[in-house]
Amino acid sequence: MKVTLPEIRHDYSGFNGLVRLAAETKDCFLEDIDVDMAATTWFDADMCAAFGAILHRLGEGLNTVNLINLRPGVEKILSKNGFLSHYGRERIPDRWGTTIPYQRFDVKDDRYFADYIENELIHRSEMPAMSAGLLKKFRESIFEIFSNAVLHSRTEQGIFSCGQFFPVRHRLDFSVADLGIGMRQNIQDNIGLNLSPEDAIDWATQGRNTTKRGRVPGGLGLKLLSEFIDRNGGCIQIVSDAGYWRRENKRTITAPLSQPFPGTVVTVEINTADTNSYKLASEISGTDIF
Repeated sequence: MKVTLPEIRHDYSGFNGLVRLAAETKDCFLEDIDVDMAATTWFDADMCAAFGAILHRLGEGLNTVNLINLRPGVEKILSKNGFLSHYGRERIPDRWGTTIPYQRFDVKDDRYFADYIENELIHRSEMPAMSAGLLKKFRESIFEIFSNAVLHSRTEQGIFSCGQFFPVRHRLDFSVADLGIGMRQNIQDNIGLNLSPEDAIDWATQGRNTTKRGRVPGGLGLKLLSEFIDRNGGCIQIVSDAGYWRRENKRTITAPLSQPFPGTVVTVEINTADTNSYKLASEISGTDIF
């Protein structure tokens, strides 16, 4: 079986390209699948998290996946971040230190994920200046994405992560993907709300909305990330089921995807040209955040 992949950018069209791949191959079992990347003229490296999740699911179905006709530029970047080492190609040293390596984590690998975000994201020199208090909250917010994937998505196939720094664009992109039940199904199963996929994402990003039991606050991680991005001038995107959600320039955009993604993806794009220094409002006036 051969399937083609278009260019994959860190945006709505890129996610639509990936969900079409997922839909075309979802019923494959014990097949040889050639993913033809001749038309993939560009691949934003952080999208390897979602791409890797889809290909891993194919592997769980005992399929053999071959990536063919890679363009030299795409092959180079996907070799630098270690993605192609999972598909028979050698890893290329990242001499400029622009990649956040592609990795898959088991659901019990919370300590390894914490070390990964600490070493590969939090302490990068390109990150905007943050106070110790805000840096702690930012760290917790990123880790909550992992925790939510384990707790809410019920994934048994792991969590996938990758990132990339683009010096010319002044952007640091970081993505986390899982192969769980998705936000819409989790909300419906736990509190009985029947929402569209994009409305389910929006609900999950609102303050203290949560499907957790008891007096456990929820939704704060995504809320803090969204508020930080609003001030930083970056972007946060979430894909779950067939829903797409994007927060940029203090505006939220939602849209349906052409096909469902088999899980959830959260991508954070940080504006590294931002020279502001950030701290929690509670560190100044005793109020909430920022």
